Amino acid sequence: MKKIAGIFAIAALGLSAPAVAQPAVGGGLPATLLGVFNNWSAFSSGSGSSLTCYALSRPRATQPRTAKRSAIYLMVSDWPARKVKAEPQIVYGYPARENGAAALGVGGDKFTFFIRNNANEGSAWLQSLNDTPRLIDAMRSGVSAVATGISQRGTKTTDTFSLSGFNDALAKIHATCQM
Repeated sequence: MKKIAGIFAIAALGLSAPAVAQPAVGGGLPATLLGVFNNWSAFSSGSGSSLTCYALSRPRATQPRTAKRSAIYLMVSDWPARKVKAEPQIVYGYPARENGAAALGVGGDKFTFFIRNNANEGSAWLQSLNDTPRLIDAMRSGVSAVATGISQRGTKTTDTFSLSGFNDALAKIHATCQM
């Protein structure tokens, strides 16, 4: 999982512009833009046993606004060779406090995540994989998702993501990765 942040960090940078360019991913592997669906974009990378599909979104609001951060995004990935479907990940855009508090709230549901750093990027994954179906269902029916995390320096951040387009982006990656 630690490699995921590095693999997709460049892909998220492409989402800051209205027109999403084909980003290069880890090791120079090109990513293919599968489509832009409101606030979500879908990509695939690799082929055969290295095929990966992912949907990601940039936050609509971040707090504190003055915090220095690189690419921030919420992502869901399919890894067919590993039989991993709809793996959620939060990328904070800063070195995070490992084992610090991390969560994603959708509607009235709150999901606990764990944080790991890869280079200068803190990423978080669900604490309990059994929560994945419930989180994905919440995201499918929700309006927004709110991610919280803590930087290595102790700054608490809150990022709000629109879920508009999530269902279409998720359907696109599942179809492309045949999951």
